[in-house]
Amino acid sequence: MSVKTLPDAPGVSDPHEKARPRFSPAALRGAPHTGLIAVLIVVIVATSLRTDSFATDTNVINILRQVSVVAVIAAGLTLLMTAGGMDFSMGSNVAVTTAVGAQLLAHGHSTAFTVVAALVLATLIGLVNGVVVTFTNVAPFVATLATATLLDGVALLVLDSVSVSIGTKMFALGNNKILGVPYLLVVAILVLVATALVMRFTVFGRDAFAIGGNEHVARLSGINVTARKLSLYALTGALSGLAGLMLLSRLSGSSPGTGGLSLQLQAVAAVVIGGTALAGGYGTVVGTALGVVLLGVVANALNLLQVSSNYQSVSVGGVLLIAAIANEMHKARSRSAGH
Repeated sequence: MSVKTLPDAPGVSDPHEKARPRFSPAALRGAPHTGLIAVLIVVIVATSLRTDSFATDTNVINILRQVSVVAVIAAGLTLLMTAGGMDFSMGSNVAVTTAVGAQLLAHGHSTAFTVVAALVLATLIGLVNGVVVTFTNVAPFVATLATATLLDGVALLVLDSVSVSIGTKMFALGNNKILGVPYLLVVAILVLVATALVMRFTVFGRDAFAIGGNEHVARLSGINVTARKLSLYALTGALSGLAGLMLLSRLSGSSPGTGGLSLQLQAVAAVVIGGTALAGGYGTVVGTALGVVLLGVVANALNLLQVSSNYQSVSVGGVLLIAAIANEMHKARSRSAGH
């Protein structure tokens, strides 16, 4: 008796056949930060073709050293914005920290005392922001912008509107390397990694996502929202202090205009184009790191190409706008794919 075999039904594969991974353009488009990475690659390739000095080891290390301060501020801002907060005074906190640190060192205080004093001061500034935002219900943007204006004035008063040099104090942090990697870059990487781990694996990080998603629901679920928000603002203050000390060591002093609004805008831009939601509920340290690198690469490229300072702001703004649009398009595609 013969047995007839029926042909396979359309679309039904042999259950014993081993699944083979397949590459598809759609899968590539769905990868995280595709738009941001694409813009970064275009800028790198275009600049490398125009100047031979861009892709050298020395220049790459120089870029990463220069963006280290922004990276530390942006890491704290990523966590805070994920929780639905905003601190627009971090750059001004850096200005005060560098000014106070420079004056302490210039007047003979030890490096250890200066570091502790600067970090405590910066943390208290962040905590004050948290108290105002949490207990008065003033919008975070408004409260911290007012604080930023106040702190810029304080920094000028501390410096008496003149530059203050610290000589060779803290020289190692700002200039030395370990295995060819600048200390400043090591500090920035450690801060970024620590922030990513906190956001991914700790209750504190999960609470930040919950608060940013819906603060009312977070309260009902048992999260101490007030304590968490105060902790987050204090943390951003502490990281501002760390960034200020890093900047002080790199510049070997402080002067009017150090830190402030320009530094703050770089950090905000890096976080936003990296994909962290302004409304809260979503944040990514990897995206922030890519945004920081993009800012550094664009600034360095414009300098190497000797672009007039009159056009640099226009060029940087254009690149940031393109990166932000590309990132939003990617997130929109991801949401539609999820549905």
